[in-house]
Amino acid sequence: MEVERRNYIVSALITDQLNRKEESDIKAKPFTIPKQIVKEAWDRVRRNRGGAGIDNETIEKFEGKLKDNLYKIWNRMSSGSYIPPAVKLVEIPKKNGGKRPLGIPTVSDRIAQMVCKMYLEPKLNMIFHQDSYGYRPFKSAHQALKKCKERCLKYNWIIDIDIKGFFDNIDHELLMRAVKKHINEKWIVLYIERWLKVPSINNNGEVIERDKGTPQGGVISPLLANLFLHYAFDKWMERNFPNIEFERYADDCIIHCLTEKQSLYIKDMINKRLKECKLELHPDKTKIVYCKDIRRKGKYKNIEFDFLGFTFKARKVKWKDGRIVSGFVPAISKTAGKKIKSEIRRWKVRFWTGNTLEGIAKEVDSKIRGWINYYGIFYKSALRSIFFIFDKILVKWVMNKYKRYRGKWRKAYIWLRKIGIQNPLLFTHWHITVKRYKRFDTIRAV
Repeated sequence: MEVERRNYIVSALITDQLNRKEESDIKAKPFTIPKQIVKEAWDRVRRNRGGAGIDNETIEKFEGKLKDNLYKIWNRMSSGSYIPPAVKLVEIPKKNGGKRPLGIPTVSDRIAQMVCKMYLEPKLNMIFHQDSYGYRPFKSAHQALKKCKERCLKYNWIIDIDIKGFFDNIDHELLMRAVKKHINEKWIVLYIERWLKVPSINNNGEVIERDKGTPQGGVISPLLANLFLHYAFDKWMERNFPNIEFERYADDCIIHCLTEKQSLYIKDMINKRLKECKLELHPDKTKIVYCKDIRRKGKYKNIEFDFLGFTFKARKVKWKDGRIVSGFVPAISKTAGKKIKSEIRRWKVRFWTGNTLEGIAKEVDSKIRGWINYYGIFYKSALRSIFFIFDKILVKWVMNKYKRYRGKWRKAYIWLRKIGIQNPLLFTHWHITVKRYKRFDTIRAV
């Protein structure tokens, strides 16, 4: 959050600088873009890392001729001659088994996009809806989840909105109309139009032209997507259903309703609205869910939903008076849990016999800490079964490393358990699992 605050302040200062155009710059170039803005954009792109584009130029290679490369970007953007190169298209697996196209711009193009984003973001952030949480300064997925949990206690029904192929189907004409409504600078409008039309090149070298959509993976794409949905959805909801509350994180949206009848009507109206904006609801993934718990005991088909890596459903919770009851609360989803388990197994820690336990912790604990910081915000106990997998693997490591424990699962486990009790901070997840170490049957052979 502190980094976001700094970036936002810098972007605001840059906006102010751009608004105070120096006469000498105007005479030299048709567009006024201070050089220090390009340097700041490079610093942000470097921090974000990312792979090479179609030119195979990495961050390190670009940095080798940093001064010349940054000057080239500034000179071309300031003169209006900057032409974005094609985007490298890669496909990443989706949780449903399909593949999602991801566009990777070149390092130079990411810097150019960042220059525009730094100017646009402070302006657009002021007009965005308070319940739009995705890719915004001072907003986070955790804020959206907390608000969703709070509203699920108030309302009996939700609509889980899924827009079919959202990023690939954004209408360019409608998007540019929104851009021009808020942006007077011709150079920004010019380059956004060029970025929207830039083709993609897949692994086979095939050139794919684009007449709609904005590539996922582009620096400026999330900001443009937010602007599109601001008018296609947020403002429309404000006008037509001012009393209906929702949380939107990019194209993931949860809408809260009082009754099933109300939710069916609003879903139908949203579908019509999105068609007007040349989008459509996914027929299988969009659903209406009943928030079942101790107070709401109706029998319905859909009684759980996923949002931002968490599954909201009825779970055992402790009330203030100590009673254990059924509450409609979030916890890490099965999909997210499986993804973490798969990554843990891919590490193959059991074969790191040349390393110490402390060395293993140094290698992997930052990743584990990141998972716990994100997924442990709600119902942390749901993480135990996931990280028991890692503890099992550590037992295998003990058996492989020390001859005296080979083939002796129980003794290896007892040795690891003692380490966990003596030094529960060695691995971040041990403060969750170490409490259960007293029961041997909680860990079985992998």
